[in-house]
Amino acid sequence: MLESTGADIVHVDVMDGRFVPNITLGMPVVAAMRKVTSLPLDCHLMIMEPSRYALEFVAAGAAWVSVHQEADPHLHRTLDSIRKGGAKAGVALNPGTPVETLVDLIGDFDFVLLMSVNPGFGGQSFIPRIMDKTRRLDALRTERQTPFLIQVDGGVSQKNAAELVQAGADCLVAGNAVFKAPDPAEAIHQLQAMMRGNRKA
Repeated sequence: MLESTGADIVHVDVMDGRFVPNITLGMPVVAAMRKVTSLPLDCHLMIMEPSRYALEFVAAGAAWVSVHQEADPHLHRTLDSIRKGGAKAGVALNPGTPVETLVDLIGDFDFVLLMSVNPGFGGQSFIPRIMDKTRRLDALRTERQTPFLIQVDGGVSQKNAAELVQAGADCLVAGNAVFKAPDPAEAIHQLQAMMRGNRKA
């Protein structure tokens, strides 16, 4: 279904029951997903000690891997290993972590994943102040003249997609807005249209 709608990427939430209270899936499931879709797999590692497992997710088929700034004291090294492994490297930030913590890492990652809910469970409401956080991150990449993508995850829907893109978001992660919609394919088309119509020049 996702391929037929023209979805760009499959976002895969990996949770370990430690960094977040929920448990989801691991490398074997990612490897199984890799066999049944040609879409890139974007693995969001909500886990402790992500440096131990990041390359295993790349080997399982992840094209993008994001690790939490809050979970990795050696983030520069982990990002470098993901890139050398052949995947795009991303930094994920919880709602309470300021974008300014990334200043000394700019140039070492390909994307930033801004969590717009507290990670761990789907179906939560969007935290409004993430809109300003998105603008600040967009301003930071402009100031440093370093291109990277801004991804927003949590409570994303047709209600806020246009404003998020106007604020600087390049990638929107939608869960319930798609999979709990009466017509998931139409929901994807609506979100894509909002992204195209509001993309910054």
